[in-house]
Amino acid sequence: MKLSDNALKVLKARYLLRDEHGDIRETPEEMFQRVAHTIASAETLHGGNAEEWETKFYDALTDLFFLPNTPALINAGKDIGQLAACFVLPVDDSMKSIFDSLKNAALILQSGGGTGFSFSHLRPRSDIVKSTGGIASGPVSFMRIYNTATEVIKQGGARRGANMGILRVDHPDILEFVRIKRHEEELANFNISVAVTDAFMQALKTGSEYSLINPRSMGETTHLRASYVFREIVENAWETGDPGLVFIDRINRDNPTPRLGDIESTNPCGEQPLLPFEACVLGSINLSRAVKTRTQSTEPACRTGRHRTQTKEYEIDWDLLTSLISLAVRFLDNSIDVNKYP
Repeated sequence: MKLSDNALKVLKARYLLRDEHGDIRETPEEMFQRVAHTIASAETLHGGNAEEWETKFYDALTDLFFLPNTPALINAGKDIGQLAACFVLPVDDSMKSIFDSLKNAALILQSGGGTGFSFSHLRPRSDIVKSTGGIASGPVSFMRIYNTATEVIKQGGARRGANMGILRVDHPDILEFVRIKRHEEELANFNISVAVTDAFMQALKTGSEYSLINPRSMGETTHLRASYVFREIVENAWETGDPGLVFIDRINRDNPTPRLGDIESTNPCGEQPLLPFEACVLGSINLSRAVKTRTQSTEPACRTGRHRTQTKEYEIDWDLLTSLISLAVRFLDNSIDVNKYP
């Protein structure tokens, strides 16, 4: 197999197995064999031919037609066996829930996964804490604690941890949340997104105000002009890259399992909405390998003695792409079957 110098450098730094002395003890080909063997072992659960699919998976991996997410490459065949890329964890409005989620996040990060959270259930800054008579510090303060923990625990011991932090647009602390990344050192291990509601978008469309809701009491605290909040979102996204937008009501209209609850967060990169405690396995198909060339000859416009010209045209090899999609789905389905969750 052909790998660039940069690819080999990254493999040696993060992916290849090491012995107790820290010395590398497998080649890239052996890494892909380890992964293919582990994933293909799921075939025995459903009457499939594990050896046949191990060969197919190995060929696709070594030819760089398909690659799974990082935890599969790092953990397949190891005792830890955690193959999923991303998880969503619930954060409820209690100290126990906040730090239970942090503990679970630490275990996930240690195993190579990333985590997504909605902090929308936490009471806002300066709200009352009846159990102690104190004052709440708000969701952003707890996000800082999560960020610090992530800084300490690299994903699988190999790379920076990744989190998604989401806050509803109708949370009273929304402006603090939207502006937090103006300070470069803040929440460096988080992507952040605003959960935008249909009510907010309607207020934006009509140029009106919308209500901010205290999640503890579910009562209105104040009103903000939607256009002002949206401008803050846009300006901070332009300046810092954050926050993103998550159209949370639109997502829940397509929630495939609504009886299990509402979707409140996504994985760290934002492409996969998940319910609390759900995980996702990811993979990538190399589309550049599913392209075929066709040579076309062009006759000269007139008889001037010029030679016929040939040009190359590129098109998708749909048969190959179809087979790759089928193989990738089977690979990821098998990953679910043999995964060892934290």
